[in-house]
Amino acid sequence: MRLGREEFLEVVERAPLVSIDLIVRRENGEVLLGRRTNEPARDCWFVPGGRIHKNERIADAFSRITRDELGRAFVLGDAKFVGVFEHFYPTNFGEKAGFGTHYVVLAYELTAKKLPAKLPADQHGEFRWFMVDEIRSAELVHKHTKAYFDD
Repeated sequence: MRLGREEFLEVVERAPLVSIDLIVRRENGEVLLGRRTNEPARDCWFVPGGRIHKNERIADAFSRITRDELGRAFVLGDAKFVGVFEHFYPTNFGEKAGFGTHYVVLAYELTAKKLPAKLPADQHGEFRWFMVDEIRSAELVHKHTKAYFDD
């Protein structure tokens, strides 16, 4: 059952969302980031990812999110679990005043093999490969993405 925009905004206002973030690496260590087109974190470089839907198993969500964000479905067994993170944002996707967004994030690392040349642009206007040192120092890389690379 899909929620309408106003119903989903009410959920965002009242409850945390559970999501999966994808730390996608090339064999040379570069990490894929996308420049977000929507709130929260609009215009920041961020790892691909997405929320888990109600009654969706984590493995199924992982496959759906990788397909939607990377243009190719991967299975959960292809990835290494990195940890659980909390992301708090002062804004929300609807840009409605008075409340932000709270995510509980399951982060997974994945080695990129055979990604499409053109990645889906629903959430990210552009994609780029970054070296980890660049991620740590770049001003427009969001702090929540930088946290995945803290030593």
